[in-house]
Amino acid sequence: MIRSMTGYGKAEITTGTKKITVEIRSLNSKQLDLTVKLPSIYRQCEYDIRSEAARRLQRGKVDIYVSYETAAGANTVSINGAAFADYLRQLSEIAAAAQVDMADAAVKAALMPAILRLPEVVQNDTSAVSEEELEALMAAVRGALDRIDEFRIQEGAILIADLLRRIDRIEAYKAEVEPYEKQRTETIRARIRENIASMGIEIDRNRLEQEMIFYIEKLDVTEEKVRLTNHCKYFREVAAGEEAPGRKLGFIAQEIGREINTLGSKSNEANMQKIVVGMKDELEKIKEQVLNLL
Repeated sequence: MIRSMTGYGKAEITTGTKKITVEIRSLNSKQLDLTVKLPSIYRQCEYDIRSEAARRLQRGKVDIYVSYETAAGANTVSINGAAFADYLRQLSEIAAAAQVDMADAAVKAALMPAILRLPEVVQNDTSAVSEEELEALMAAVRGALDRIDEFRIQEGAILIADLLRRIDRIEAYKAEVEPYEKQRTETIRARIRENIASMGIEIDRNRLEQEMIFYIEKLDVTEEKVRLTNHCKYFREVAAGEEAPGRKLGFIAQEIGREINTLGSKSNEANMQKIVVGMKDELEKIKEQVLNLL
């Protein structure tokens, strides 16, 4: 199933006192460009998250955001009483040596906040993460990947339908070229004869016909039309038969462009050149859209 590289997925899961949220955004890119932003308490899971995302998403500029909220009333902070008492004792000894009055109101007001800011006094209980919580995190990651995959499939179906419509238009333009080919040949012959007649010189009629045939053969676009038809057919086959055809369709679009350019250079007729411009317009849109396909 064809997928776009553009997508968005979000999943939430609640475990214990926490709600874990995972958001994934992706844009088109030649390779997999993966960025993972998650809280430090889940850093041990970064490799697993990257591996799962790389396996599922394959290609694109992907940003993964992990966050969590703690339920109201959940106590996740504790005070280390032994450390607090030790800091208080040391500060009292220093104050006595420096003849600072610990009973002073200003000193008392500053003492408590100062001790609480010292290392190891206030401890965050979330530093230890249970296996159940880590499993919940990975479940949320897989859920977000499922959502972005659904988004990519839906977007891919829209893109490929648009691409195939444009391929149909290119072939329709090709069919419009044919009525002007014979007319163009007669116009070229008439113009050459008029130019020679205006010069007033004697010519070998047989030799003139031969030279005109050689000249007109160089402007023949039959080969380009056949190759263009084959490229369009191959484009449809790849679109219908491969799950990640983005790169290959891009290469085929380049080959289609070569045939259209050659067709334009050989046209030598106003109506045909207008048709070629229409083909090029459709092809440019195809090239832009193909960049979004996986």
